[in-house]
Amino acid sequence: METSQMRSFLLAATTALAGFVSSPALADEKPLVVLELFTSQGCSNCPPADALVAELSARDDVLPLALHVDYWDYIGWADSFAQPEYTARQKGYARAAGHGSIYTPQMVIGGVDHVVGFKPMKVAGLLQAHGEKPADVEIEAEIVDGQFRIICKMVETGAQIGRMNVDLVTYIPQATVKIRTGENAGETITYANIVTGWERLGVWSGEEAFAVMAPTSTGARHAVIVQEEGPGPVLAAFRLR
Repeated sequence: METSQMRSFLLAATTALAGFVSSPALADEKPLVVLELFTSQGCSNCPPADALVAELSARDDVLPLALHVDYWDYIGWADSFAQPEYTARQKGYARAAGHGSIYTPQMVIGGVDHVVGFKPMKVAGLLQAHGEKPADVEIEAEIVDGQFRIICKMVETGAQIGRMNVDLVTYIPQATVKIRTGENAGETITYANIVTGWERLGVWSGEEAFAVMAPTSTGARHAVIVQEEGPGPVLAAFRLR
């Protein structure tokens, strides 16, 4: 995609998404919507989606996460952030949705809505829809003796929910990569909210509160995500400060 065309798309995306930003007074009262971008440094169609994640990373009501996959490494450039676990996660989403293939770029919003390609208007509508849904789980966290103490509780919504995964996500806010070979050869791309770790803290039935201690990492950021097994819908997310 030409640079001027990408800028036009991003301007449209930013304009569309700006209308859905919650006011500061209400930001903590609204659900935190998780957006997962499956991307690759070796994919020529990915830079506009990568840039959209960077735009969304400034919002309080969205948790955009970039998961770099490894299945494009064979075409000449090994993605420096790619992990096979993220490819496996994308395949898990495809199986859960009954899809036979996986693509980049692909966004999964709230664990259930799939957007293949760069479609900012569709993303904007899905973020708004998910942001209006009440959370089924309440997450609390504090730092105790250098570790996160995390507590998850069910909210009385009457929802019928099965087993849930409680995961700790580690990500770095930003990194710039100069790509020398492959489809994006010669490009210098800045990536945002790059996932570097996805750790299972436990599996929760929801019958009682879930409490766990989790380590912190210097120079990185963290979030807790509670998601139905499957992978299924994301029930709650919380940025750890």
